[in-house]
Amino acid sequence: MADRDWTKELSKIDRQLESISDDALLPTPRGATPAEKAKVEHERSRTSTLGVALRLLLAIAVGVGILFWPYDARCGAGLAGYLGAVAVVGIAGAWSAVWSWRHRAGRAHLLSLLLVLWGIVLACVEVLPRVGYARPDAARPVTWTCG
Repeated sequence: MADRDWTKELSKIDRQLESISDDALLPTPRGATPAEKAKVEHERSRTSTLGVALRLLLAIAVGVGILFWPYDARCGAGLAGYLGAVAVVGIAGAWSAVWSWRHRAGRAHLLSLLLVLWGIVLACVEVLPRVGYARPDAARPVTWTCG
């Protein structure tokens, strides 16, 4: 096991993965008529566009919905719940970013990365005053627990 050169092994795997085209997912039948080829191409574009759009819309809905958080997030369980919801915003953005990257949807990928950044900003607003990096105020005290 120690005599294997893992760099060479991994580079061989990378070359094999790079040799696989995106057309392998929905191959065009051999001897297909131009109408059949157009149908397959339309199916490829529709599948990726629909999936990317739905995931992005769901992630955006979560990112906007966090602005209307109805519970007190000052301390204790309310703060833990809010930070959990903020984590969901970041995870939804990352989920959408991975999907949009795989389907080469540039604008959707950019919006997804902005959602990840939005989740990080929301988390920092709550966490940094409590760890002593930012100035605490009445809405964001130094303590994590109530009491």
